[in-house]
Amino acid sequence: MKTPALKKILPLALIAIAILSAILIWQGASGPGSPTAGTTGTAAAGPAATVLPVTKNPITATGTAPGLTISKAKAEDNTDPQTNAAVPDRLQFTLSNSTPAPLTGLEVYYTMKDTATGQTESYYQKLDGLTLAPDTSATVYFDNATGTGHYPENKYSLYRTSTNEVKINVEAAAPGLAPVTATATKAKGTGEKID
Repeated sequence: MKTPALKKILPLALIAIAILSAILIWQGASGPGSPTAGTTGTAAAGPAATVLPVTKNPITATGTAPGLTISKAKAEDNTDPQTNAAVPDRLQFTLSNSTPAPLTGLEVYYTMKDTATGQTESYYQKLDGLTLAPDTSATVYFDNATGTGHYPENKYSLYRTSTNEVKINVEAAAPGLAPVTATATKAKGTGEKID
């Protein structure tokens, strides 16, 4: 025989269990890359990717050997490196390998700084799918497009929303080699729009 108090508590407990189960199922369906409070890093490349700022540089490369270089960093007035045709504004730069071995495990950390307000944002991206053969170069794009060399970006970043000048400092690294840096600048004006 159930007591009157147990008759009142049992339905409430069942409701609480159902709500908790629904929350756990929803979180599992969202996956570990889903944007939640306190999450940092990036999700997979593509138009639906979510890119969030990071609080520190996760690159731990300690190599000192030369061989990786970075050049042609741009954040506006971009052109296709093959055709020189104008392309939509995005952060892009060219990585080159002057070593006798292919380079894999490439990674990039970049910081955007609004030069008027001093506000900064930093992002990290493993360049999955990119291999630099010996004596070759490849251009990397942060534009939410798909394909080799294209990686996700935060469409709400300082680069896209600030009307002030934004400087972007880029660090690229490969295992065993010295990290390299470059700078790109978005001039004062409206935020760069994603086409």
